Amino acid sequence: MISDSLYSSGRVTEDFSFNEQVAEVFDDMLNRSVPFYRTVIKTSAALIRQLVAPGGTVFDLGCSTGSTLLELSRLLPDMNLRFIGLDNAPAMLDKARRKAEMFSKNIEFRQQDITAPYLAEQLDGAHVILCSYTMQFIRPLLRQDFVNRLHAALSSGGLLLLSEKIISENGGMNRKFINIYHEFKREQGYSELEIAAKREALENVLIPFTVEENLRLLRNSGFSSTELYFRWINFASFVALKN
Repeated sequence: MISDSLYSSGRVTEDFSFNEQVAEVFDDMLNRSVPFYRTVIKTSAALIRQLVAPGGTVFDLGCSTGSTLLELSRLLPDMNLRFIGLDNAPAMLDKARRKAEMFSKNIEFRQQDITAPYLAEQLDGAHVILCSYTMQFIRPLLRQDFVNRLHAALSSGGLLLLSEKIISENGGMNRKFINIYHEFKREQGYSELEIAAKREALENVLIPFTVEENLRLLRNSGFSSTELYFRWINFASFVALKN
Protein backbone atom coordinates (compact mmCIF):
# COMPACT_ATOMS: atom_id res chain seq x y z
CA MET A 1 0.00 0.00 0.00
CA ILE A 2 1.46 3.35 -1.08
CA SER A 3 1.51 5.97 1.69
CA ASP A 4 -0.59 9.10 1.22
CA SER A 5 1.67 12.15 0.95
CA LEU A 6 -0.31 14.13 -1.62
CA TYR A 7 -0.54 17.23 0.56
CA SER A 8 2.78 16.97 2.38
CA SER A 9 3.95 20.26 0.82
CA GLY A 10 0.88 22.10 2.10
CA ARG A 11 0.21 23.47 -1.39
CA VAL A 12 -3.19 23.14 -3.04
CA THR A 13 -3.21 23.70 -6.80
CA GLU A 14 -6.70 22.34 -7.55
CA ASP A 15 -9.85 21.03 -5.90
CA PHE A 16 -9.85 17.42 -4.76
CA SER A 17 -10.65 14.92 -7.51
CA PHE A 18 -10.40 11.15 -7.94
CA ASN A 19 -7.49 11.23 -10.40
CA GLU A 20 -4.54 8.86 -10.90
CA GLN A 21 -2.50 10.44 -8.09
CA VAL A 22 -5.34 10.00 -5.62
CA ALA A 23 -6.06 6.45 -6.82
CA GLU A 24 -2.49 5.35 -6.08
CA VAL A 25 -2.70 6.38 -2.41
CA PHE A 26 -6.46 6.09 -1.86
CA ASP A 27 -6.41 2.91 0.23
CA ASP A 28 -3.95 4.45 2.68
CA MET A 29 -5.92 7.72 2.62
CA LEU A 30 -9.13 5.91 3.61
CA ASN A 31 -7.52 3.93 6.41
CA ARG A 32 -5.95 7.06 7.89
CA SER A 33 -8.79 9.53 7.22
CA VAL A 34 -12.01 7.63 7.97
CA PRO A 35 -12.35 6.59 11.62
CA PHE A 36 -13.44 2.97 12.15
CA TYR A 37 -13.47 2.41 8.39
CA ARG A 38 -13.04 -1.37 8.65
CA THR A 39 -15.42 -1.61 11.60
CA VAL A 40 -18.18 -0.11 9.46
CA ILE A 41 -17.48 -2.63 6.67
CA LYS A 42 -17.57 -5.50 9.16
CA THR A 43 -20.87 -4.23 10.58
CA SER A 44 -22.24 -3.86 7.05
CA ALA A 45 -21.41 -7.51 6.45
CA ALA A 46 -23.26 -8.47 9.63
CA LEU A 47 -26.34 -6.51 8.54
CA ILE A 48 -26.29 -8.13 5.10
CA ARG A 49 -26.09 -11.56 6.70
CA GLN A 50 -29.06 -10.77 8.96
CA LEU A 51 -31.29 -9.02 6.42
CA VAL A 52 -30.52 -10.40 2.95
CA ALA A 53 -31.12 -13.85 1.50
CA PRO A 54 -28.18 -15.77 -0.04
CA GLY A 55 -27.65 -15.41 -3.76
CA GLY A 56 -28.42 -11.70 -3.96
CA THR A 57 -26.65 -8.91 -5.84
CA VAL A 58 -24.71 -6.19 -4.01
CA PHE A 59 -23.96 -2.88 -5.75
CA ASP A 60 -21.36 -0.43 -4.42
CA LEU A 61 -21.89 3.09 -5.77
CA GLY A 62 -18.70 5.11 -5.91
CA CYS A 63 -16.74 1.93 -5.26
CA SER A 64 -13.34 3.67 -5.70
CA THR A 65 -10.58 1.01 -5.51
CA GLY A 66 -12.96 -1.80 -4.55
CA SER A 67 -11.82 -2.25 -0.94
CA THR A 68 -15.34 -2.52 0.49
CA LEU A 69 -16.50 -5.17 -1.97
CA LEU A 70 -13.30 -7.16 -1.57
CA GLU A 71 -13.73 -7.20 2.20
CA LEU A 72 -17.41 -8.14 1.98
CA SER A 73 -16.51 -10.95 -0.39
CA ARG A 74 -14.02 -12.21 2.18
CA LEU A 75 -16.47 -11.90 5.09
CA LEU A 76 -19.50 -13.44 3.33
CA PRO A 77 -18.12 -16.30 1.18
CA ASP A 78 -20.96 -18.68 2.07
CA MET A 79 -23.76 -16.35 0.91
CA ASN A 80 -23.05 -16.75 -2.81
CA LEU A 81 -23.45 -13.04 -3.43
CA ARG A 82 -22.70 -11.21 -6.67
CA PHE A 83 -20.73 -7.98 -6.19
CA ILE A 84 -20.80 -5.09 -8.68
CA GLY A 85 -18.93 -1.82 -8.18
CA LEU A 86 -19.81 1.38 -10.05
CA ASP A 87 -17.57 4.44 -10.30
CA ASN A 88 -16.98 7.21 -12.83
CA ALA A 89 -13.20 7.50 -12.22
CA PRO A 90 -11.18 5.29 -14.60
CA ALA A 91 -8.08 5.45 -12.39
CA MET A 92 -10.02 4.10 -9.41
CA LEU A 93 -11.57 1.31 -11.48
CA ASP A 94 -8.21 0.28 -12.92
CA LYS A 95 -6.83 -0.21 -9.44
CA ALA A 96 -10.01 -1.98 -8.27
CA ARG A 97 -9.77 -4.49 -11.13
CA ARG A 98 -6.10 -5.18 -10.42
CA LYS A 99 -6.91 -5.87 -6.76
CA ALA A 100 -9.88 -8.11 -7.64
CA GLU A 101 -7.73 -10.19 -10.00
CA MET A 102 -5.41 -10.93 -7.09
CA PHE A 103 -7.99 -11.68 -4.40
CA SER A 104 -11.46 -12.40 -5.77
CA LYS A 105 -13.22 -13.57 -8.93
CA ASN A 106 -16.84 -12.79 -7.99
CA ILE A 107 -16.59 -9.01 -8.30
CA GLU A 108 -17.32 -6.92 -11.39
CA PHE A 109 -16.48 -3.23 -11.86
CA ARG A 110 -18.24 -0.87 -14.28
CA GLN A 111 -17.60 2.74 -15.25
CA GLN A 112 -20.82 4.61 -14.54
CA ASP A 113 -21.98 8.09 -13.57
CA ILE A 114 -24.08 7.23 -10.51
CA THR A 115 -25.91 10.58 -10.72
CA ALA A 116 -27.31 9.79 -14.19
CA PRO A 117 -31.14 9.74 -14.49
CA TYR A 118 -31.02 6.18 -15.87
CA LEU A 119 -29.16 4.83 -12.82
CA ALA A 120 -32.07 2.59 -11.78
CA GLU A 121 -31.67 0.64 -15.04
CA GLN A 122 -28.02 -0.05 -14.19
CA LEU A 123 -29.02 -1.33 -10.73
CA ASP A 124 -31.56 -3.84 -12.00
CA GLY A 125 -31.85 -6.76 -9.59
CA ALA A 126 -30.18 -5.01 -6.65
CA HIS A 127 -30.75 -6.62 -3.26
CA VAL A 128 -28.18 -4.43 -1.48
CA ILE A 129 -26.88 -0.98 -2.39
CA LEU A 130 -23.82 0.45 -0.65
CA CYS A 131 -23.08 4.14 -0.76
CA SER A 132 -19.96 4.71 1.34
CA TYR A 133 -18.77 8.32 1.73
CA THR A 134 -20.04 9.00 -1.79
CA MET A 135 -23.26 11.02 -1.56
CA GLN A 136 -21.37 13.81 0.23
CA PHE A 137 -19.73 14.59 -3.14
CA ILE A 138 -23.09 14.92 -4.94
CA ARG A 139 -24.55 18.41 -5.18
CA PRO A 140 -27.07 18.86 -2.32
CA LEU A 141 -29.96 19.79 -4.64
CA LEU A 142 -29.52 16.48 -6.49
CA ARG A 143 -29.41 14.20 -3.46
CA GLN A 144 -33.13 13.57 -3.00
CA ASP A 145 -33.53 12.49 -6.63
CA PHE A 146 -30.45 10.30 -6.22
CA VAL A 147 -31.86 8.52 -3.16
CA ASN A 148 -35.24 8.19 -4.88
CA ARG A 149 -33.52 6.28 -7.69
CA LEU A 150 -31.83 3.96 -5.20
CA HIS A 151 -35.16 3.17 -3.57
CA ALA A 152 -36.78 2.55 -6.96
CA ALA A 153 -33.98 0.23 -8.06
CA LEU A 154 -33.94 -1.99 -4.96
CA SER A 155 -35.98 -5.17 -4.98
CA SER A 156 -38.69 -5.65 -2.35
CA GLY A 157 -37.00 -6.19 1.00
CA GLY A 158 -33.84 -4.55 -0.35
CA LEU A 159 -31.24 -2.90 1.81
CA LEU A 160 -29.42 0.44 1.48
CA LEU A 161 -26.29 1.01 3.57
CA LEU A 162 -25.23 4.66 3.57
CA SER A 163 -22.10 6.07 5.22
CA GLU A 164 -21.31 9.79 5.23
CA LYS A 165 -19.26 12.50 6.83
CA ILE A 166 -21.76 14.62 8.77
CA ILE A 167 -22.10 18.09 10.24
CA SER A 168 -23.62 18.98 13.60
CA GLU A 169 -26.67 21.24 13.81
CA ASN A 170 -24.88 23.10 16.63
CA GLY A 171 -22.09 25.29 15.21
CA GLY A 172 -20.04 25.34 18.40
CA MET A 173 -20.26 21.58 18.82
CA ASN A 174 -19.39 21.11 15.16
CA ARG A 175 -16.11 23.00 15.63
CA LYS A 176 -15.28 20.77 18.61
CA PHE A 177 -16.01 17.70 16.53
CA ILE A 178 -13.70 18.96 13.77
CA ASN A 179 -10.95 19.53 16.34
CA ILE A 180 -11.32 15.94 17.58
CA TYR A 181 -11.27 14.65 14.01
CA HIS A 182 -8.11 16.60 13.21
CA GLU A 183 -6.49 15.12 16.31
CA PHE A 184 -7.41 11.68 14.96
CA LYS A 185 -5.66 12.54 11.69
CA ARG A 186 -2.57 13.75 13.54
CA GLU A 187 -2.49 10.40 15.34
CA GLN A 188 -2.47 8.73 11.91
CA GLY A 189 0.70 10.63 10.98
CA TYR A 190 -0.72 13.57 9.04
CA SER A 191 0.98 16.92 9.63
CA GLU A 192 -0.80 20.22 10.29
CA LEU A 193 0.11 21.30 6.75
CA GLU A 194 -1.42 18.16 5.26
CA ILE A 195 -4.60 18.48 7.32
CA ALA A 196 -5.07 22.14 6.35
CA ALA A 197 -4.31 21.54 2.68
CA LYS A 198 -6.67 18.56 2.43
CA ARG A 199 -9.44 20.57 4.05
CA GLU A 200 -8.89 23.40 1.57
CA ALA A 201 -8.92 20.98 -1.38
CA LEU A 202 -12.23 19.47 -0.23
CA GLU A 203 -13.94 22.78 0.48
CA ASN A 204 -17.01 23.16 -1.76
CA VAL A 205 -16.37 19.62 -3.09
CA LEU A 206 -17.41 17.57 -0.04
CA ILE A 207 -20.59 19.05 1.48
CA PRO A 208 -21.86 17.11 4.51
CA PHE A 209 -25.43 16.95 5.78
CA THR A 210 -26.64 16.55 9.35
CA VAL A 211 -27.85 13.17 10.63
CA GLU A 212 -31.46 14.34 10.40
CA GLU A 213 -31.02 15.64 6.83
CA ASN A 214 -29.67 12.26 5.74
CA LEU A 215 -32.50 10.40 7.50
CA ARG A 216 -35.03 12.75 5.88
CA LEU A 217 -33.68 11.91 2.42
CA LEU A 218 -34.16 8.21 3.14
CA ARG A 219 -37.66 8.61 4.58
CA ASN A 220 -38.84 10.93 1.81
CA SER A 221 -37.78 8.41 -0.83
CA GLY A 222 -40.09 5.77 0.66
CA PHE A 223 -37.84 3.54 2.77
CA SER A 224 -40.03 1.84 5.38
CA SER A 225 -37.37 1.56 8.08
CA THR A 226 -34.39 3.86 8.59
CA GLU A 227 -31.83 3.70 11.38
CA LEU A 228 -28.54 5.28 12.38
CA TYR A 229 -26.39 2.22 13.15
CA PHE A 230 -22.96 3.77 13.69
CA ARG A 231 -21.58 7.17 14.61
CA TRP A 232 -18.20 8.56 15.58
CA ILE A 233 -18.08 12.35 16.06
CA ASN A 234 -18.61 13.63 12.48
CA PHE A 235 -19.00 10.30 10.65
CA ALA A 236 -22.21 8.26 10.52
CA SER A 237 -23.68 5.16 8.90
CA PHE A 238 -27.35 4.48 8.17
CA VAL A 239 -29.38 1.41 7.23
CA ALA A 240 -32.64 1.65 5.24
CA LEU A 241 -35.04 -1.15 4.30
CA LYS A 242 -37.51 -1.21 1.43
CA ASN A 243 -40.85 -2.97 1.98
